[in-house]
Amino acid sequence: MLNTLTRKDQLEHMEKVDYDLVVVGGGITGAGVALDAAKRGMKVALVEMQDFAAGTSSRSTKLVHGGLRYLKQMQIGVVRATGVERAIVYENGPHVTTPEWMLLPFHKGGTYGEMMTSIGLKAYDFLARVKKGERRQMLSVDDVKEKEPLVKTDGLLGGGYYVEYKTDDARLTIEVMKKAAEFGADPVNYMKATGFVYDKGQVVGIRAHDLLDDREYQILGRRVVNATGPWVDEVRENDPASKEIKKNIVLSKGVHIVFDGEDFPLRQAVYFDTENDGRMMFAIPRNGKTYVGTTDTFYDENIAKPIATQEDRDYLLANVNYMFPGLDLKDEDIESSWAGIRPLIQEPGKGPSELSRKDEIWVSDSKLINIAGGKLTGYRHMAEEIVDLVADELKKEYGLKFKPSDTENQVISGGDVGGSDNFETFVETTAAKAGAFGLSYEEGREIARTYGSNAEEIYKLASVVTDENPYGLPPVEYAKVIYSIQNEMVAKPTDYFVRRTGDLYFNVREVEKHKDGVLALMQHTLGWSDSVRDEMAEELDLALRNAVGYLVK
Repeated sequence: MLNTLTRKDQLEHMEKVDYDLVVVGGGITGAGVALDAAKRGMKVALVEMQDFAAGTSSRSTKLVHGGLRYLKQMQIGVVRATGVERAIVYENGPHVTTPEWMLLPFHKGGTYGEMMTSIGLKAYDFLARVKKGERRQMLSVDDVKEKEPLVKTDGLLGGGYYVEYKTDDARLTIEVMKKAAEFGADPVNYMKATGFVYDKGQVVGIRAHDLLDDREYQILGRRVVNATGPWVDEVRENDPASKEIKKNIVLSKGVHIVFDGEDFPLRQAVYFDTENDGRMMFAIPRNGKTYVGTTDTFYDENIAKPIATQEDRDYLLANVNYMFPGLDLKDEDIESSWAGIRPLIQEPGKGPSELSRKDEIWVSDSKLINIAGGKLTGYRHMAEEIVDLVADELKKEYGLKFKPSDTENQVISGGDVGGSDNFETFVETTAAKAGAFGLSYEEGREIARTYGSNAEEIYKLASVVTDENPYGLPPVEYAKVIYSIQNEMVAKPTDYFVRRTGDLYFNVREVEKHKDGVLALMQHTLGWSDSVRDEMAEELDLALRNAVGYLVK
């Protein structure tokens, strides 16, 4: 269990264990590695210097998709692998992943014509092994207008219609991490790996600094995996042997902007051409909002705190208004934004949109394992590949034997809902129980959709709270905060509002409404001093300013 209240005890325990595998990096790749390894029977530790998923894994386009655009670049292997994996990700966690029909309009002079769209989507269906009910359809001009009246009609020739999978990337990562902990892994956030421990030139552990309590720890393991995404090169700088690997990553920034559904009343997710640069982007409706992205530009600034610049906002706005000309959206219509950094494997002479999303594993002479590149969709397969390598080496070197990978059909935390086909029935059945805990049916539905088979834990916590609680929080909000502390290792209000609920991006007014109550509840529960509470409030206000462009009042 990822319990912030027992975090210190966990760290003291981790210093005493001789692990089979130590994972550095708590994004989706690290979480996947921890789950795969722990399920095979390995003793696993994981450290993350920020919150889990705080880097790339909470800042994506929030799609588990097969990558249609990679087909255009002839990255056949990427399309095939990620297409197969997206179905697995969906089946193992229907509460965090949802099928979403995507409209691909084609216009005169655009990237895709009718023939290219038809052939491309048919190839996509085949390579990605798309199930029958989700295979591509070709649409007439009138069909496109009916499905999404906002799409530009000038030069419209028709459209394609195909399925992608919408996800909550941060919650996907958290649920994978929780399942890894269920199998015995020891993950901890806000622990920065500061160096490696060696024995006869081989990496046998890490030194780490606890950023919350300002303490140093040493965590030993037979193998160490560097799964730090954008920080891969920075981390391997601490290992002289890894400097000999003549490959590097290059960073690309992707920005998304969010509108209220009343300002951008999109009925249908759309994948569309940009106006001038030959790129494509998404516009996706989500819970009464519409978000648009993404940019793709090289980045060499602060990796931990990328933000949407005015140039980024202007670029996205211009392309929204180009494809949806009746909206006339302006900068002040943007409710929030986020920026993420993609770690891509460097290829000289190629721009950021041209670089492959393929993953690679680099093993140094010191036995440090580095994972670079890759996509959210392929996290499980990447993890299997890495842990296969670790298992093989531990067998040769120590005679240790572990089971083969068995994560293809492993539901993640909250995923015990009877499979994707039963998810809607599960939601209705679970929501019907909400009244017994003093909650409304609608509150129950929202909780069931977000937390899946963990929903009743939220119900129980909410049932013992009244509206007159000293923090002024609705019982459901109170319960979600406590649950996130006791089960998801939330240590800061930004962890809660950004990565456990997503409210800072998609419900920013609720953040403003509840932030003081959440700060007070967390101070009481975690025993903060007033000075720590002030630091946390300042950090949350900064996150609001970066997302919104100003401090919400």
